Amino acid sequence: MVFSFKTTRRLLGNSGSLLAVRGRALALAVFVAACFSLQAQTLTNDQVLQQKDSAFFLSAEARRVGEQLLLYQRDTGGWPKNVNMVRPLTSEQQDSVRRQKVRLDDSTIDNKATTMQMTFLARLFQQTHDNRYRESFRKAMAFLFSGQYDNGGWPQFWPKNHHYQVHITYNDNAMVNVLKLIRDVMNGSEPYGNGLVDSQMRERTATAFNKGIDCILATQIVVNGEPTVWCQQHDAVTLQPAKARAYELPSLCAMESAHLVIMLMQIPTPDERIVRAVNGAMKWYDDHMITGYRLEHFWANGKQDVRIVRDDDAGPLWARFYDLEKGEPFFCDRDGKPKRRLEDIGYERRTGYAWYNDKPKELYSMYEMWAEKNRIANRVSFIHNRQ
Repeated sequence: MVFSFKTTRRLLGNSGSLLAVRGRALALAVFVAACFSLQAQTLTNDQVLQQKDSAFFLSAEARRVGEQLLLYQRDTGGWPKNVNMVRPLTSEQQDSVRRQKVRLDDSTIDNKATTMQMTFLARLFQQTHDNRYRESFRKAMAFLFSGQYDNGGWPQFWPKNHHYQVHITYNDNAMVNVLKLIRDVMNGSEPYGNGLVDSQMRERTATAFNKGIDCILATQIVVNGEPTVWCQQHDAVTLQPAKARAYELPSLCAMESAHLVIMLMQIPTPDERIVRAVNGAMKWYDDHMITGYRLEHFWANGKQDVRIVRDDDAGPLWARFYDLEKGEPFFCDRDGKPKRRLEDIGYERRTGYAWYNDKPKELYSMYEMWAEKNRIANRVSFIHNRQ
């Protein structure tokens, strides 16, 4: 269970005397520190770094984590991915991390890296007013600005990158996470207000955000003159769908595109470009919905496997990838050869990747509210039951 300040207050009770209040305040501080120290040992790295409880950011444990984030921050201003930055470090480990700060090839926005650390430090600054956390956040903002291409997109890694890392990256919501943070900083939303950034930096966020939206609109895949959805990554120069890992071929991608549609629908007073993009994506989703099937996890030969099975009562599904020629689902192994059936690829990739998802289902009710709010005249008429 995630610890909360309300839980602590309920446990410690109330008192009317000043002495009792001071005593309970001391007890509260001790209790908070103990609880969060224990919690950090049981929660994952991401769970701790995505903590929102204000009581946590008053604790010694939050400061300890904050100090480690400062240590892990590269001289570029960004952070590496897939590193447990919450686990306590020995002095030897700290020295090793310190030596890595000069690296130019592992600062990334993949897997929530950098944006997740930035938000943690923003929350820590709001509670502690320690300027070191603010300066770290501003340094990271400069890193984000430096990585944006002139066309508005972001690569996966920079300043040094190679192979598919140079592509404009929607995969795992890398660019969406950046745009969300930049938008919230631009608007001064919690926890990005109270002097966290100066006026000049806030002005830069508006330019960066608008360029990012322009990039999303420019990379939307057009088929027979109609906008559809997006690939997981697009070429940084041509803006065309691009290949990443061997099993991630140029394609129409249902899951990542859903998050792009949500971002577009969250823009106040959408212009004609955004309306056309959202309508096109929603029509594509409705046309490519898979009904009457569900994804089933099962055990075979002592291992957990996955398959698609017939079920007339199942909710809607979408494949992760649809080919660019016929718009049909496909699946791919590490040999880079697309297959039409999930069972035709090897066990390792079949069970180690999200080949189906129902994320687009959330879009339907959001779209109806969006279309009503913005008085969209040419709204999409859906043909499928989304329940």
